[in-house]
Amino acid sequence: MKKLVCAIIAIVSLVSCKNENLKSETVVEEKFSVFGDSISSEGAITKEELLAKFETLKEGDTIEVKFRSEIKDVCQKKGCWMNMSLAEDKNTFVRFKDYGFFMPLNAAGSEAIVNGKAFVSVETVEELKHYAKDAGKSQAAIDSITEPKISYSFLSNGVLIKE
Repeated sequence: MKKLVCAIIAIVSLVSCKNENLKSETVVEEKFSVFGDSISSEGAITKEELLAKFETLKEGDTIEVKFRSEIKDVCQKKGCWMNMSLAEDKNTFVRFKDYGFFMPLNAAGSEAIVNGKAFVSVETVEELKHYAKDAGKSQAAIDSITEPKISYSFLSNGVLIKE
């Protein structure tokens, strides 16, 4: 009888330890609001990995990619574009495929996952000077433009914003 009681206590102890281990391994699922195409969070790369990919692209190249980062700012008229942070204080300018969806105007500061095409845009010195002139910049400011500007751009077909 003594052996039976010891065996039951041992089994109960093992079962309770096993349940404790299961509790510590429980994964909390993230909740997202979906905009555009329904996408999953799986397979999203980091903003550092996206910057490394951007740096290998030349004008005319595009890559399909999904990445996770923070929304820096959103168009305050309609939510028709947003800037998302990359590493090294750089950003990517995100627009939405066929203007088929828009972001909430208060989304800045939120974490998001964006799916779509990443590409590099290069604005020539002449274009930059033209834009500066159109913006009413001084002649000194226009003359100070001496190098083309490389922009990291993204055309998104789906966005998840973390709730």
